[in-house]
Formats: sequence, structure tokens, C-alpha cells
Amino acid sequence: MPPFSTVGIIAKQGDPERVRGTLQQLSAHLRARQIDVLLDAESAHLLDAAIGVGEPIERIGERCDLIIVVGGDGTLLHAARNMASFGVPLMGINLGRLGFLVDVSPEDIESAVDQILAGTLISDTRSMLSAHIVGEQGVGQSHAALNDVAIHKWNTARMIEFETYIDGVFVNAQRSDGLIVATPTGSTAYALSGGGPLVDPALDAILLVPICPHDLSNRPLVVPGDRQIEVRVRGQDYVHVQITCDGQTDIRLAADEHVRIARHPDRVRLLHPKGHDHYEILRAKLHWGGHHSMRATSLRAKSC
Repeated sequence: MPPFSTVGIIAKQGDPERVRGTLQQLSAHLRARQIDVLLDAESAHLLDAAIGVGEPIERIGERCDLIIVVGGDGTLLHAARNMASFGVPLMGINLGRLGFLVDVSPEDIESAVDQILAGTLISDTRSMLSAHIVGEQGVGQSHAALNDVAIHKWNTARMIEFETYIDGVFVNAQRSDGLIVATPTGSTAYALSGGGPLVDPALDAILLVPICPHDLSNRPLVVPGDRQIEVRVRGQDYVHVQITCDGQTDIRLAADEHVRIARHPDRVRLLHPKGHDHYEILRAKLHWGGHHSMRATSLRAKSC
């Protein structure tokens, strides 16, 4: 009996021609191996399934042993936030661009799926963040993020002013375009564009990366993962501020409200085929030099 008997498929929206062929290949391969397949609404639509076949994402989380995401990192981020409470592992097939999280290429679908189904896999868990808006009425709804929570301006070219606290202790006041609070997983996302460090996803840490700070001495900060971050916007700047989780969930601040960010109680489990190497992905996606390029450079230098 394989470790996964029911597999859910969640597909990227908005790119039907590219996604459809991958879905057809994937679903046929799974069914040929006697795996029950549940489709989300987008997958069912692209596969021309009968009306009502597509399942709500919550039901997929309840019934499946494994989720395969077909799309880009954005699709996996959406799936991960919804699946975390169910503890269902995810594997990603990359139809996007960079693909730090969805690391299986369409050409390797069948071999990767066979490895996963045979239990020949690499598993790692990723921490998430939980953002709450806190005001006079108390603590609001929790919003999850696998990559990051960004506090940023949204409708003006001016900077915003805010204060940062860690575990209730004042850290600094700054004028900038905002602040990115990221997980190690998110260190390759928006935080990287903001000049933040690359952090191994196995580390228990939270990153604080300012966005275009006015004070050039205001540098990225890495703190232990159990810290609680509070960001308080000064004066009337709250009307220019938006809170965004993973670039997908937007929250607005009202007067006398601030945002509180801490480690989420749930974690995301990602599955990779055997041979997965986080640093190989960094080399490929960030165009770092490898051994061959170093040798070639050395040979050119000697020949000059």
C-alpha cells in the first residue's frame, strides 16, 4: 500500500493552455497507479470534468494524504496557507518563473511522482507567520503567511513613519516605504528584493527587512522565531498603510490600530524527490557560479 492513497491537485489560475497539458499528464499518471484523485475547481474546469466534480479546497485538505500544486510559488503559497491546519504535505510542479517552492519541472513529473508514491522522498517543514490587527476592540482575526507580512504604503509617494517593538521592547522608529517581516522561506521572496539576507529554511528565525529606509544605517534584522513583533504607525500615516500577507491577502489599518506578528501555530510540510538540494536551487535561480564556471574562469585567466 503506497503512503499516499488519495491525492489532491490544486492548479494555477489564469494560464489555461500551459496548465491543462500538465494536469492531464499528472492525473492520468496518478490514476494509472490506482491513486484516488481529487481536483480543485480550477483543475476540474481545465480537465473538462463534469459539473460538481471540483472540490472546495477545505474538503481537499480533509480527505487527501498529499497535495500536488501545479503552478508557481504563488499557487503553492495559497495552497499552503489553506492546508497547514490539516497537516497535509505538498509537492509543487513548477509552471511559474523562479520556483523556489515548486521545484519539480514538468518534464520530471512522472519520475518525481513515482518517487513520492514509493516513499523515496525528502520532507521538510516550514514555519509560518500569523498577523493580527490589534485595536481598542482587542485582537482581530488571524492572517497566515508562509513567506512574509509586509507593512507598506499603498496610495502615496511619501514615506511612512512607524515604530517597531520586539516582545514589547522598543527597537526603533523609522521613516521608510515600509517593513517586511519574513520567515526563512520568505528570505528568497520580497525580503530578498529589499536587501535582506538569505536564511536557511531550517532555521527558527524571523527577518525584519526595511523597505527603502531614509536612514541608511537601518539594516535588516534577524531575531529568534519565537519573538513577537509589533509595528505601530505614527500619526495619520495609518491611512497610507496596508498590511499584505504573502502578497495575496490585504488588510487595512484604522486609527489607533497596530499589527502584531508572531510564529503561526501550524507548519507547512513540503515534499521533494530524492536528491533535492536547497543550495542547488539557489545556484540555479540566482545564477550563482558553480564549480564549472569557476574552473572556466580560472582557465581563461591562465590563458591570458
